[in-house]
Amino acid sequence: MGLPKRLLLAAGIGAVAARRAFNTPYDLQGRSVLITGGSRGLGLMLARELSDRGAAMTLMARHADALERAAADLRSRGARVHTVAGDVTVQSDVDRAVQEAVNAHGGLDVLVSNASIIQVGPLANLTDDDFHEIMEINAFATLRLTRAALPHLRTRRGRILIVGSVGSKVAVPHLTSYCMSKFAVGGLAQALRAELAREGVIVTAVHPSLMRTGSPRHAHVKGQHAKEYALFATLDNLPVLSLDAPTAARRMVAALVRGDAEAMIGGPALMLRYAQALAPQLTADILALSNRLLPAPAPHDHMVPGAHAESDLTRHNPIKRRAEAEFNEL
Repeated sequence: MGLPKRLLLAAGIGAVAARRAFNTPYDLQGRSVLITGGSRGLGLMLARELSDRGAAMTLMARHADALERAAADLRSRGARVHTVAGDVTVQSDVDRAVQEAVNAHGGLDVLVSNASIIQVGPLANLTDDDFHEIMEINAFATLRLTRAALPHLRTRRGRILIVGSVGSKVAVPHLTSYCMSKFAVGGLAQALRAELAREGVIVTAVHPSLMRTGSPRHAHVKGQHAKEYALFATLDNLPVLSLDAPTAARRMVAALVRGDAEAMIGGPALMLRYAQALAPQLTADILALSNRLLPAPAPHDHMVPGAHAESDLTRHNPIKRRAEAEFNEL
């Protein structure tokens, strides 16, 4: 490496170090936080981490019973919690959730856009309706929430945490619609970061690798259901390949507090991102080869939830079962 390149690299590293050294961390004590998909899985873990740092929580999710279990969990830890049953694809529900967060806790400081779904299966078995559904929930809901919350976030110089995925950076086979939606989320987060900074609203995007949250049972599975689910649920619960959920939540909240533009969460996510950036052709070739090892398409487009595609391999996985119980997935 020549001297000019070394100097540029040193200057870049120095700028990052200086930013972290002199940037004042965002104090979450007493802040009002609205988190979508907050009743289970990663959303519940983020709520635990945020409330442990002193924030008052408003949880939004579709099912009231799951919300109440999550709220009871958080209150047992000393948290202040309000719940809103609603759908992030319905504008009136989004507006109501924002207003209830303001009414319950005296304002709104932080929006966490976490609610999402995952669709697993071959492209041949995914319909246009599948793509429309996942884009509405994963991508357009983030935009919808941001616009609803902005008037309140502007007045309090608030923050937005957008949960993407390693699938926001590297598209993998049999997760086509999911990756499409998460690429959109990643692009939206970058644009929002650039446009809202002048208004004092800081946007942070986090892109985690697989996490042991117990969420595969709620995945939308197509193709050869048992085989697709067995592969996805097994990979999602491998200790080396997947990340412990509390650790993931802690790193995400730390990125929010620092005001990072973007954070890859977990070693596999970071490695895949660099592989894609440094060797896109090789990465594409490896992913194309891996697709040959995945289950072939089914002769139907029928979808089942992961919980209906359980086999002995997944049903008796102790790591998976423990995560499902701990993070309110059952």
